[in-house]
Amino acid sequence: MNELYLKIQEYLNMDTEIEFEEFRDFYEKVMHYLNHEQQEPDETEIWESVFVVESIMSNAQNRAKTAEKNAERKKYKKMSERMNLYAGHFTKKLNQLGYTQDDIEQRFDAMLDEGVKK
Repeated sequence: MNELYLKIQEYLNMDTEIEFEEFRDFYEKVMHYLNHEQQEPDETEIWESVFVVESIMSNAQNRAKTAEKNAERKKYKKMSERMNLYAGHFTKKLNQLGYTQDDIEQRFDAMLDEGVKK
């Protein structure tokens, strides 16, 4: 997950937006990891996972609103919906570890800042 976390940080700090194909490929790589490779994540991996899926979800939601091609809009919407399920899953795990929604939001903001500093 750390590799995917570092890649999303890179994407979030780019001056230009990646094309649909690259976004889709990254999404598929994340889905494959979550479905086939991730075992029981430790706390660090849970934080990285929630950051990655929330970032994809948010970007997909925004892209669904602005995509010119109807097929791409539908695919972005589906990506967002799937990432929303994972975001809920990882948020629940963080809640079980004792983190509140405020804690999660503060850590998320710190993670966003971490990417800017690199």
